[in-house]
Amino acid sequence: MQLSIKGKQIDLGDALRAHVESTLGSLTGKYFNGAIEGNVFFAREANGFRVDLSLHVAKQLQLQTEGQADNAHLAFDRAADKMAKRLRRYKRRLSDHSRDQPLAAALPAQAYVLAAEPDEVPENHDEPSQPMVVAEMATEIDTLTVSQAVMRLDLADLPALMFRNPAHGGLNMVYRRSDGNVGWVDPHGTPQAL
Repeated sequence: MQLSIKGKQIDLGDALRAHVESTLGSLTGKYFNGAIEGNVFFAREANGFRVDLSLHVAKQLQLQTEGQADNAHLAFDRAADKMAKRLRRYKRRLSDHSRDQPLAAALPAQAYVLAAEPDEVPENHDEPSQPMVVAEMATEIDTLTVSQAVMRLDLADLPALMFRNPAHGGLNMVYRRSDGNVGWVDPHGTPQAL
């Protein structure tokens, strides 16, 4: 596994690096034959340390967690514990993931990052203005069942995920609601169990 361990305003010692490598090695080895890459980012904050942990474990499977604590070791352990809990929850589906054949080819799509709206509106606001594009990148929209989409949303800790529903071939979206539940948008209204 290609592992990147970086820090902001923190000196990463050999003991911390060895702890991260051994923990992630045992965590990924338990559920996968080998992760593709991992990124661990340590940052010092006003009240302690924050760790952002990201693992790319399969072609289209990304896992992300974060942890906060008074020291860097504990912050990493909390992030790793969150990831282990998610992996235990989806263990059966993840082991089946390697045997699943893709239902259909992914749809090519274009993703854009738009600039935030300015606080002040210009005087000539009668004309509709186009949002400013900050970044654009190629992406793919995978064909997934609703339960697979919810699993990916949870594992990658994403706010929303668009996917193609194999039941009817249309685009659907799952998203994290403010109450902690997951919402599902299906324009075709196809009944399907989670």
